[in-house]
Amino acid sequence: MSDLAATEDLDSRLEKHRTELTGYCYRMLGSAFEAEDAVQDTMVRAWKSFEKFEGRSSLRSWLYRIATNVCLDMLNAGNRRARPMDLSGPTSLAQARLASLPENVWLEPVPDGRVLPSVADPAETAVSRETIRLAFVAALQHLPPKQRAVLILREVLAWKASEVAELLDTTVASVNSALQRARATIAESEPAATDTADPLDEEQKELLERYVTAFEGYDMKALTALLHDDAKFTMPPYDLWLQGHDDITGFMLTIGAGCRGSRLLPMVANGTPAFAHYKPAESGDGFTPWALQVIEIEDGKIGTMHCFLDTERWFPLFGLPARLGKA
Repeated sequence: MSDLAATEDLDSRLEKHRTELTGYCYRMLGSAFEAEDAVQDTMVRAWKSFEKFEGRSSLRSWLYRIATNVCLDMLNAGNRRARPMDLSGPTSLAQARLASLPENVWLEPVPDGRVLPSVADPAETAVSRETIRLAFVAALQHLPPKQRAVLILREVLAWKASEVAELLDTTVASVNSALQRARATIAESEPAATDTADPLDEEQKELLERYVTAFEGYDMKALTALLHDDAKFTMPPYDLWLQGHDDITGFMLTIGAGCRGSRLLPMVANGTPAFAHYKPAESGDGFTPWALQVIEIEDGKIGTMHCFLDTERWFPLFGLPARLGKA
């Protein structure tokens, strides 16, 4: 095999693992962009040191070892991302103030296609989708980095304890102990069970259709009927978050009144229903990006509306149009 052919063959072998590695790094880091950086670093390190790869483990296991070390190095810098509700209690509408925090504070949304590899097993697909939900990834952020890696490798990716021990250069007993501690921590902040986007049943589809109609029509009475009494509303990069349909709709009629007349495009993020939110352009000509809404459905109603406002980052990542014309 020529040097060029060998290089192309190695590139192809490495690329086969990019999506699943990105999913792993995203769960570790809580950032779509940092996950892609970590995987790119992993690929470069693997390419440069491939001659040292002795084949005692599979190429996949070796790549996970490199990716884990990359993520642990990044997390040792003190990174821990959160949702607004992980940092403080809810604010009442009367006290609502918009104060932003730096980008590296926030847990980030991610397109499913970047982190969910195509697999034939429906059960495996369901686990993958469940474990990229914002609530689950937020819960992971409460774990120390190595416990986080152990929990993801054992519970999400179904690795054996012996395989994880080899990857982390530790013992099976240490892996089992770390997993037990990680489970206990997760149990203390058990993420709410929310509906994933694939597949949606007819009732869920109808709920989302009614949500679009209510939001685009700015019908707060109709919107209230779709929200849980204690529904949550967040807007990263602002640290403000609201709880309760009265405060949410009150906010939308006051501080958020500029969203009247918006349009929503249905999509998927983090394994759950989502919408690209476009506000009427100030020029009056069409609609401009305003937020990426990630919707969490619980027990037949909307439990949380996460509105990520940094559209200059999110819309290109999700392949969304930079502008919508008039309907």
